[in-house]
Amino acid sequence: MHYFTPKRCATSNKIMYHDKGQAQRAADQSLIERGAELWVYRCQFCGTWHLTHRDPQSSYRHVPLNQQLKPHSRKKGYKPRRR
Repeated sequence: MHYFTPKRCATSNKIMYHDKGQAQRAADQSLIERGAELWVYRCQFCGTWHLTHRDPQSSYRHVPLNQQLKPHSRKKGYKPRRR
């Protein structure tokens, strides 16, 4: 018996789908067979479509290092210096 081995992305090691429709059909099939809800996204590295278990609307957003909140001291009477 011959089994099809799908191509995988070199950076994420996820299955590569050529178009969004093909990836969406695979996500729908996963929901039917396993009950796992998957979302489709386009890979920024290889340009093909992948599946993910994280909802893109509720996932975290990347914040640049210079805009992150820095921890504050909890010492009593602590005042941060003005710049």
